[in-house]
Amino acid sequence: MKHIFIGLTICIVFAFNVFQLSAQVEVPETEELKTDTVQKKVEVAFRSIDEKDLLGGISFIDVEEMSKKAYSSNSYAFVENVVGGMNGNIWGMDELLVVVDGMVRDANNVLPSEIDQITILKGVSAVALYGSRAAKGVVMITTKRGQIGAPTVSIRANTGMQVPRAFPKYLGAAEYMTLYNEARVNDGNGPQYSDEEIYYTSLGNNPYRYPDLNMYSSDYLRSMYNRTEAIAEITGGNERVRYYTTTGYLREGSLLNVGNTSDDNVNRLFARGNLDMQLHENIAVQTDANVTFYNASRARTGWWNNAATLRPNRVAPLIPLSYLDENDVNSWDAVNASSHIIDGKYFLGGTQLQPTNPVADAYAAGTAKAVSRQFQFNTGFDFNLRSLLDGLHFRSKYGIDYASTYQQAYENEYASYSPVWNNYNGEDAIGAINVFGVDRQSDVEWINYSTYRYTYNVNGQFDFTRTYAGKHNVFAMVAANAWQRKVDGEYHRLTNVNLGLQASYNYLQKYYVDFSAALPYSAKLPSANRLGFSPTVTLGWRPVKETFFDDSAFDDLMLTVSGGIISHDMDIATADNPMGYYLYKQVVERAGWYAWADLNGEAATEFQRGENPDMTFIKRKELNIGLRGALWNNGLSFDFNYFMGKMDGNLALPYSKYPIYFTQTGYPTSSILPYLNYDIDDRTGFDFSVYLNKKVGEVDLSLGVSGMYSNTEAERRDENISFDYQTSVGRHVNGLWGLENLGFFNSQEEIDGAPAQLFGGSVKPGDIRYKDQNEDGVIDNQDQVYLGRWDTPTRLGINFTAKYRKFTLFAMADGFFGGNGLKNSSYYWVSGDSKYSEVVRDRWTEATKDIATYPRLTTESGANNFRSSDFWMYKTDRINLSQVQLTYDIPETVLQGSFVNGLSVYLSGYNLLTISEERDHLEMNVGGAPQTRLFNMGVKGTF
Repeated sequence: MKHIFIGLTICIVFAFNVFQLSAQVEVPETEELKTDTVQKKVEVAFRSIDEKDLLGGISFIDVEEMSKKAYSSNSYAFVENVVGGMNGNIWGMDELLVVVDGMVRDANNVLPSEIDQITILKGVSAVALYGSRAAKGVVMITTKRGQIGAPTVSIRANTGMQVPRAFPKYLGAAEYMTLYNEARVNDGNGPQYSDEEIYYTSLGNNPYRYPDLNMYSSDYLRSMYNRTEAIAEITGGNERVRYYTTTGYLREGSLLNVGNTSDDNVNRLFARGNLDMQLHENIAVQTDANVTFYNASRARTGWWNNAATLRPNRVAPLIPLSYLDENDVNSWDAVNASSHIIDGKYFLGGTQLQPTNPVADAYAAGTAKAVSRQFQFNTGFDFNLRSLLDGLHFRSKYGIDYASTYQQAYENEYASYSPVWNNYNGEDAIGAINVFGVDRQSDVEWINYSTYRYTYNVNGQFDFTRTYAGKHNVFAMVAANAWQRKVDGEYHRLTNVNLGLQASYNYLQKYYVDFSAALPYSAKLPSANRLGFSPTVTLGWRPVKETFFDDSAFDDLMLTVSGGIISHDMDIATADNPMGYYLYKQVVERAGWYAWADLNGEAATEFQRGENPDMTFIKRKELNIGLRGALWNNGLSFDFNYFMGKMDGNLALPYSKYPIYFTQTGYPTSSILPYLNYDIDDRTGFDFSVYLNKKVGEVDLSLGVSGMYSNTEAERRDENISFDYQTSVGRHVNGLWGLENLGFFNSQEEIDGAPAQLFGGSVKPGDIRYKDQNEDGVIDNQDQVYLGRWDTPTRLGINFTAKYRKFTLFAMADGFFGGNGLKNSSYYWVSGDSKYSEVVRDRWTEATKDIATYPRLTTESGANNFRSSDFWMYKTDRINLSQVQLTYDIPETVLQGSFVNGLSVYLSGYNLLTISEERDHLEMNVGGAPQTRLFNMGVKGTF
């Protein structure tokens, strides 16, 4: 990666040299430069416009301004709170497109400190120009650029502690053994653990002979860990050259504190720079470069996964040498041969069934480092063609991204030791040792999981802007853009090619009309259908400029109506072909062995899919209405958008449209059914944001409330169902389906008198009882019903700012309502020899059957109980206090005479509180690192 460092260094050095040279030349400001700096523009597709001219479902965030009162390390930190329309998606659609400085890129490679503004393109007219891959919305991130003025240096430093929010709660060894015995008895088997074993395990006098491993204890985990970050920015320039560069470093520790995990860390080093050069009054050039180095160093132990699965009595990971009989030469010889005597006191424990364990791994299995390298470069040219036609420009951009990831690892093997315990005169001692495995220290660094990804972006446009008679504002543009992404291991490259057209007119910024269209091209479709058409029209009216609004309280009011059709290929994909190429072609393969006539011992030719030469683009058809405005000297501002539309033509295999003999379900399977553009989804919803600004004495107050509601229902599906209650038509596409529970069976008589439940295994008292929806006398998958939607239909965001003199308080909270989930992780679905969590304490027994909330324990599969049903369903409604920050700006009088132009210090907290009936569940991670709260202190200085 040396060439990346060299390239970036040259770019930054070049910026300073050009600045120093150009500073000696007085260049008169052109009228165009003055205009561009008068008002902050909002970036939209391939251009920037005044905020008041926004049409068709567009929101934006001034991230640079937000960062003055709210520090964050997440590029999306404010997106879902400050404006409406986003909830992990845009208007309820998945797979949004991220565009950074005009290039298709990842949002997580940009920090808020680098961002100037974020624009969310939601409506059809807003996204049309970006083509097929932008059909479900676009998040545009615009990074900071150089400003005219003397060189300015800004430095920001943060340090804080990450504190776990919650840990899963698992049973100790003695309780686990007791309940596991109960589970075996429930299944008609004898106990596995003796009362003596359970008794001595419960005493805890010798956890090495009677293990009781708690992987969440302070023996292995810190109570908190550090996160530290430092970022520097330099900007400046004149009318000829402007430059901006930033660099930063982040290091974050780990909660683990055992063996080599004590050194686990994540670190990120980045540098970004850009230049804007006015080479001639008619020629402007810009160039950008960014490089990111990311490393995650870890001990080779699957700690968190094992914490959710390793039974507490299974193994004692470390055993004291002091238990060895000093006269047991063989045992001492075996232990002394080990390369891993921990702290001079312990050897590594193991068993024949558990020769390795995560604690021993942390000491002896070696280390691994995940490495990620990203390099991004783009350049752009802007030619003012006023000599040909006043207002005409040609602009072009080209960008390339390269990302590679791999793992560097030293993969060691180690021996573990299983002691044979004796008891002499009431004292436990080790009489012999069994050895499993060997110590083998790797002297070779392995490079694993190597992969790469590169993306090319190119676009060019002619645009024309002109005002006639001071009243008629005209804009027209033709823009061609293409990008292509190659991912290691994927045969076909992901490609987006599009030609966009736009014509806009407004009269005195009062009446607006905009026509935007695209001609997307897709190689996923048959050659005759690869060119699509995406027309959109937007009308706007600013009634506040009418005479009847002269004496109103409105400062601004804008009504827009947008409609259109976006042709896209994003959902032309299947589970076995996620790239979606060649789905219009038939598939014939050699398979299915036969043993008669001429095919004796030969494979037959089988059809697996039919051909559809008429496959075409999926259509996003939409109408949206927007209303935004401000009242009482901007004391109240609002933005509201309503949308309704369809996703028409999603792919399906429509069995009901073809004769039954088109498919063969027995051996060998065969089908000549083609994929058709058949499924239709209905989408409706709205988003809003409202801001109230008020000055009370010396306190400036601001309260923002934003939100979104979305609903997407299936309008058309090809269904082969026997009962109407199983139709997906008219129900949300993100539906939870399952059985309706009727409580527990409390006796064998109840089981005998109920419909047979056909999910495998015998049904016994304490198992869940289900409703026979179709009354056919059996419970099977035909009895599944719609239980609710698993996503969150309603999202709310609240942000509050109070500023008093030099103090600024900022708080942000998020609300999620209307969603459901299933408690179906290993924490809740406990069967076989799984680890037991605290939820099993409420199990069904004869003594607790009137109050039990959990099924009987079993060592079998539990297929009857552990399946989708409303028994396991819960509501995901919650309110999260996501951020609070108190900032103090050091008074200018204190800084006078120093080289410091501005200085701020702040304290902040993140993920502080969840208010929900399911708080314990929502704050708990199973099988992964715990969620954390961050308590941070920071300082920002300008020089």
